[in-house]
Amino acid sequence: MAVPRHRHTKSKVHKRRMHIFITPAALTTCEKCKKPVRPHTMCANCGFYKGREMVDVMAKLTSKEKKAKEREMKNVEK
Repeated sequence: MAVPRHRHTKSKVHKRRMHIFITPAALTTCEKCKKPVRPHTMCANCGFYKGREMVDVMAKLTSKEKKAKEREMKNVEK
């Protein structure tokens, strides 16, 4: 395993690490429910991708959650 021969100064280390940072996630809006979604991924809120339903989100919910979700979807469509 290689061992550095000389100590790196703080400025040298900081210059190297200057480009290592986290960029904010790029977000788009879902066409159906208007929620923020990462590009090229299915919407976790409504289960749609490119205008087609990929996952039936309502099937996994309880009856109380289904009613609330249906009301929310109707309000968004209006």
